[in-house]
Amino acid sequence: MSLSNPLILKKNSMYSSLLLHSENATCTITINRPDKLNALNKTVIEELGAAIEQVNADPAIRSVILTGSGPKAFVAGADISEFLTLDAKGGKALAQKGQDLVFTKIERSSKPVIAAVNGFALGGGCELAMACHFRIASENAKFGQPEVNLGLIPGYGGTQRLVQLIGKGRAMELLMTGNMIDANTALQYGLVNHVTTPDQLLEKALSIAAVINTKAPLAVAGCIAAANAVFNEQKNGYEIEIETFGKLFGTADAKEGANAFLEKRKASFTGR
Repeated sequence: MSLSNPLILKKNSMYSSLLLHSENATCTITINRPDKLNALNKTVIEELGAAIEQVNADPAIRSVILTGSGPKAFVAGADISEFLTLDAKGGKALAQKGQDLVFTKIERSSKPVIAAVNGFALGGGCELAMACHFRIASENAKFGQPEVNLGLIPGYGGTQRLVQLIGKGRAMELLMTGNMIDANTALQYGLVNHVTTPDQLLEKALSIAAVINTKAPLAVAGCIAAANAVFNEQKNGYEIEIETFGKLFGTADAKEGANAFLEKRKASFTGR
């Protein structure tokens, strides 16, 4: 599947910087600024936040794939031109807005968001990929947090999620050197789950999403919430697991799952 095939990805009139395509209960969101290497600017941030809200509110959508347009970049970083007028107060507001509108919203999405990383995922692009629930990379993918080269640090959760995903020592090295790693190193580090050829990237993401789509939506959402609690000091993950486990026994899907197992048939989950 081509990342830029106009027959597959059609522009949604709601968005100027995104392409949305829904099929078989999966919505693919493509950041569509290939001339700017899909850099995150104010418009992209606002539209991504709106798109995540849109797919979470749509009962027909069970999973999301997030990718970038063209072969060169997933997201090559933030739009640095927007930094020039910022002072300390403005920089803090920029980071807060981005985290609230997009990055935290993706991480806490009740529907799985899979990053399909093609090309550069640097700075805000690496942070965006890490906010997703897991990542699949093309062989040409490059990951990095080069903010120190601008006299800055990551502002969209990069210092936190990079440590969570690859460990403190490796994260510290990448954060302080600003170096990039390739797809195979990212796989070795545990930053990505799979590496594919560029042509197979979306197919791989869609095939995993298709499996998830067959599972009980409320159970999938419960997995996300409980797993996220591992890294939340304000929440006890074990208590959330116990509470969610109990609540799911009151759902129609749990009854359907048990009956299907005993009757040796495939379960048909409805999200209720």
